[in-house]
Amino acid sequence: MQPNVHTNSSTAVKSRSNWKVWWQLTRPHTLTASFVPVLLGTALALHITEINLILFSAMLVASILIQTATNMFNEYYDFKRGLDNEKSVGIGGAIVREGIKPKTVLRLAFSLFGVALLIGLYICINTSWWLAVIGIVSMAAGYFYTGGPIPIAYTPFGEIVAGFFMGVLIILISFYIQTGTITTTSVLVSIPISILVGAILLSNNIRDLDGDKENGRKTLAILLGRQNAIYLLAGMFTISYLWVFFLISLNYTTPWLAIVILSLPKAIKATKGFIGKTKPITMMPAMKATAQTNTIFGFLLSIGLFLSYYL
Repeated sequence: MQPNVHTNSSTAVKSRSNWKVWWQLTRPHTLTASFVPVLLGTALALHITEINLILFSAMLVASILIQTATNMFNEYYDFKRGLDNEKSVGIGGAIVREGIKPKTVLRLAFSLFGVALLIGLYICINTSWWLAVIGIVSMAAGYFYTGGPIPIAYTPFGEIVAGFFMGVLIILISFYIQTGTITTTSVLVSIPISILVGAILLSNNIRDLDGDKENGRKTLAILLGRQNAIYLLAGMFTISYLWVFFLISLNYTTPWLAIVILSLPKAIKATKGFIGKTKPITMMPAMKATAQTNTIFGFLLSIGLFLSYYL
């Protein structure tokens, strides 16, 4: 039975009038995971063609809308399955703490998908209709991440799916709509971002390991165990950095990309922040540092590409 979170109508009305509630519902700390790949894909395209700022803006808004809608589906379905309550850490809390009706959250998520679809049509008209198929598959992945009979987030494949769609795919689409092609370099540069997006999901699952296990989830963190999951997280960080220097050594990319090393302290902080911790609230700084690593790493990659073009 779901908890009754709608008995205090005055509280609910007050909550609905507070824009901060809706802002938190988007889980803003996750939105850089959609912004960074678009920026990076566009920065890669700069070396081949002149950037179409309208297409860049359209791709950016569509990606953020899809990410926001996915977060709302997560909020809705985790509540419906009884996984979230007013004490849950790392959620928007609009339903369980603020009294927003679950159906309102669900309708809003589908509405954002609708707007993203319209923007996607504009992108397709100006590029290729094959992107419509890719866009629909991407939205389906966003929905089924926590929706459907077997949510992806409840399986060991959440990190892989998130990394592919929010890392590789967004970067390559952003690159393609500017250049009309896909290159080996664009694919190779997308790999470390894909890994770091997966790391964000892994850090989330490390934090929620005990609660997820109680609710029957089979996440990668649960299958590996907490200690091995932390080792994997450290390995993902390590591979991401080594990958960039590997590409530089083979002359696939500019040496300017070595600037990503400036984000290394965040990766170290994220890894150390999980060691010896078992309570979700104590792991929030480490999870935040993981997300920041992806953000800073991606920004620095983009800056390196811009510097190599203009200098």
